[in-house]
Amino acid sequence: MTDPTNPLIVQSDLTVMLELASPRAADARAALQRFSELEKAPEHIHTYRITPLSLWNAAVAGMSAGEVASTLNDLAKYPVPSGVLAEVHDQMGRYGRLRLVRDFDSGGLALVSNEVPLLVEVARDKHVGQMLGERLDGNRFAVRLGDRGALKQALLQLGWPVADEAGYTEGSVLADAHLTCDLRSYQADAVSAWWQDGIDAAGNGVLVLPCGAGKTVIGLAAMAAAGAHTLIIATNITSARQWIREILDKTSLTEDQVGEYSGDRKDIRPVTVATYQVLTWSPVRKKKRGDATADGFDDPAGDLGPAPDTGGADPMVADGADSDVLHKLYPHLGLFDRTEWGLIVYDEVHLLPAPVFRATARIQAVRRLGLTATLVREDGKEADVFGLIGPKRFDVPWKELELHGWIAPAICTEVRVGLHEDARMEYALADPQQRYRLAACTPRKADVVRRLVAEHDGDRVLVIGQFVDQLKTIAAELDAPLITGQTAQKVREARFESFRTGETKVLVVSKVANFSIDLPEANVAIQVSGTFGSRQEEAQRLGRIMRPKHDGGQANFYTIVTRDTVDQTFAANRQRFLAEQGYDYRIVDGFGF
Repeated sequence: MTDPTNPLIVQSDLTVMLELASPRAADARAALQRFSELEKAPEHIHTYRITPLSLWNAAVAGMSAGEVASTLNDLAKYPVPSGVLAEVHDQMGRYGRLRLVRDFDSGGLALVSNEVPLLVEVARDKHVGQMLGERLDGNRFAVRLGDRGALKQALLQLGWPVADEAGYTEGSVLADAHLTCDLRSYQADAVSAWWQDGIDAAGNGVLVLPCGAGKTVIGLAAMAAAGAHTLIIATNITSARQWIREILDKTSLTEDQVGEYSGDRKDIRPVTVATYQVLTWSPVRKKKRGDATADGFDDPAGDLGPAPDTGGADPMVADGADSDVLHKLYPHLGLFDRTEWGLIVYDEVHLLPAPVFRATARIQAVRRLGLTATLVREDGKEADVFGLIGPKRFDVPWKELELHGWIAPAICTEVRVGLHEDARMEYALADPQQRYRLAACTPRKADVVRRLVAEHDGDRVLVIGQFVDQLKTIAAELDAPLITGQTAQKVREARFESFRTGETKVLVVSKVANFSIDLPEANVAIQVSGTFGSRQEEAQRLGRIMRPKHDGGQANFYTIVTRDTVDQTFAANRQRFLAEQGYDYRIVDGFGF
């Protein structure tokens, strides 16, 4: 029975429109997050799309096709098209019809299905067929251990997500490892969803929680549950050292059990924390990288190694990219094979670079945990995360944690400025690839930054941007310390610590502060430029100020945008993920602010 006051309009192209004025809009948004993806988020109507991947994640999380259908029917303003309900049932019913299991007779694996025609169909695919061995019996094909990950990817591309039930090697035992802190209720739920009492189909997957919600503690709890040697991969040295501090502070492990594998040190111990940058360092130089690339963007990885030259090929998918080739290109990827790991934790898993994806395809016998605030990838490779790390096992809405006081409430404001008249013509004549920099770096943004910093006198303010020259100018005008990819590691840590203690009230930072930087008392962020329309970067930057404050105060997130330019277009795209989480951006004029 439909109701004209309901918030949803479900359309036959699998899009769902959510009317925000409906009294049931909040309930509908929370329900849609479980099985669809937000596409557009203007003021009054949000548009979601139901995709095969979103439905497969819902199926793995325990949601049935009947539950999805009931949700749509219950919240829809008009009758739900029968084709949509049929697609929901078809796609959710695909997960698990093909299974990877251990073949105890051969010591290898087997691809199994109760539907012999389906098994024959996928075996006839060119890429899948190359990875299948002999037909063991009517409903089983042999699979080599080393093809476990690549086969899962190939079948996923055919639209058949595999239930991987082959189990895992236990790895070397991590003796007497336990947490010394209590888990919050949602943290315990997240670990349980991933671990599932260690059953064969569990021990892999992604946990999605807001920045500031304690994902590091969840990772440590997973490590204690696995009880095995653990490799943790972090975004940078600062993040890696934060992990090490948390391990020593919140577990029973001692300093001699925990090692750092980075550009500075190469210690391999029962628990080793590495960085993505060192793992993807290559002696084959494509170009020298530093603080700023040729187009003026900040490069936070520049101090850790050059960009690899793969001759234009993607080492994740290139034919013949076997272990030897991969290790020649990226010698530190050998870390994956240097010890008997029982668990690999991928911090900020949505950032996985192609070489690490490729290495992960080879080590499917090791339990894997991905941690992130958002699974959004602008390159559309979310399916690779699903296939190689595992499905989304747990996702908690940001506003739900805010309601319970686990993260700080935040007000998001978009401040719009205009280009100077003389800059308008320069913008109009510029090449498309140069227009964003011209718009993002207008001097009028610096004027707004000064006024915002003055208004928030006494607060802990982060000014965040993408372009190094722009940040240098703002830092000089504010007489504030600056951290970019070129800043030495010791100087970075000293400046971050000065900000944490309150000695420094305003800090200007580049992309190096996007991820996993613990600045608990930061309560104001002013974003002046970013990585084009990156939704995950927007979420991460808001996350820098979302840790609960000692005084219970709120956070303020400002984005300064140049109107009538690509800067405004990119800003609208960047805000989509946060709009899905229930955050509204009030828009104000920079001249009257």
